[in-house]
Amino acid sequence: MTGRERTKAAAGRRRPVTTLIGLLLALGCVAVVVIALPDREGDRPCSARTVSSWTPDTARTDAFARYGDDGARTDDWTGGDGTHSVRLPDGRVLWLFSDTYLGTVHPPPNPVGQPHSWRDGSAPFVRNSAVVAGSSGEPERTVAAPLFPDTGVGEWRWPVAARVEARSPGSGEQVVRVLLWTRTAGGGPYIYGVPTSTEVATLSLPDLRLEGITQVLDQRQVGNPARRVLFGTTAVTGGDGRTYVFGGDDGQRPVHRAYVARVPDGRLGDPKAWEYWDGKRWLAGARPAPVLGDGQRRGVGSAFSVVRDAGTYVLFTMAAGASGLTSVTSYWACSPSGPWHGPAKALTPPLPRDAAAGQDTAAYNPQVHPELGGDGRLVLSYDVNWLDATAATAQAHISRNVSLYRPRFVSLRLARPG
Repeated sequence: MTGRERTKAAAGRRRPVTTLIGLLLALGCVAVVVIALPDREGDRPCSARTVSSWTPDTARTDAFARYGDDGARTDDWTGGDGTHSVRLPDGRVLWLFSDTYLGTVHPPPNPVGQPHSWRDGSAPFVRNSAVVAGSSGEPERTVAAPLFPDTGVGEWRWPVAARVEARSPGSGEQVVRVLLWTRTAGGGPYIYGVPTSTEVATLSLPDLRLEGITQVLDQRQVGNPARRVLFGTTAVTGGDGRTYVFGGDDGQRPVHRAYVARVPDGRLGDPKAWEYWDGKRWLAGARPAPVLGDGQRRGVGSAFSVVRDAGTYVLFTMAAGASGLTSVTSYWACSPSGPWHGPAKALTPPLPRDAAAGQDTAAYNPQVHPELGGDGRLVLSYDVNWLDATAATAQAHISRNVSLYRPRFVSLRLARPG
């Protein structure tokens, strides 16, 4: 649940919360047993890939905890979700977040005597933020937030996947392209916002100045919000001169459907260059067709991640049902358009716990960070939040214990099953 996988405050500057209803609406697929057979990607063989082992990446988790708790500045990141990253040409890593707390974190004990760092009710809240980490991996500074301004018509922007690419095809100058989800205030089941459009922002290098924002896919004309598709939850280099950009619908079922578009490398910011899989072929301007998800037992959460490993595409998403609050599962395919095999056996990463939290914390938005891996290992982040049906209660808990609203990390290996 980046954005859509947690219940969000509906308007402007309201605080981010996760409610039980929002979480249950936005979880991914059920874990069933599927025997995966060898497949092919074009003329190349492709084999099943699943998680063979994993361990908590406490060093990376602790690095964000140290940065968030550092009281040296009062305008920096202290907690957020929607975690995405991209490595910059000079070795730095740009971290992008959706709903974010800034301000000051106070050392323990908190006002009710618990041994947690905490923030008070005056802490600034913004819809997005960016944190720059050095080549060592340690977060160093927060870019002036919000980096991507609201539209001015009741809409806000959540950053998702990002890529470094040439400013234009053949250009020697590089920029950062950031995919954005634009959402607007809504009611009923859309108290976390109605999906509006997919945009692409351009940031200059090396100073990360916002140069402009271009709309790629407008979904306002789709009358049923459940059928609107936002792209950018993950973007993958296909090795064929194209970038494959995945997205999901905003249906209210526990299982969502995944979609995919493709763009020639270096043209993410050109709406005319985008092609969408319509179920049979790639077409510009086509109505996207789902590549994964039957609306019943197989599918994804609204926020998921895809990585290409040894010619195989591996998709990570939250499981469904009660395990979907805690467990990450995966699918694999030889082509971005499928067929997708799975889900595989889920992994259950650690959640923050304290005397009051118990099982009321939830994991969501699993994201792979290929630029951080090495030696055959992948780094996967997941966001956490407080699970409560009452918004005010959820907000109180993630303020009294700031660790309940920060990303966590695991390190994993992929291999053929068995």
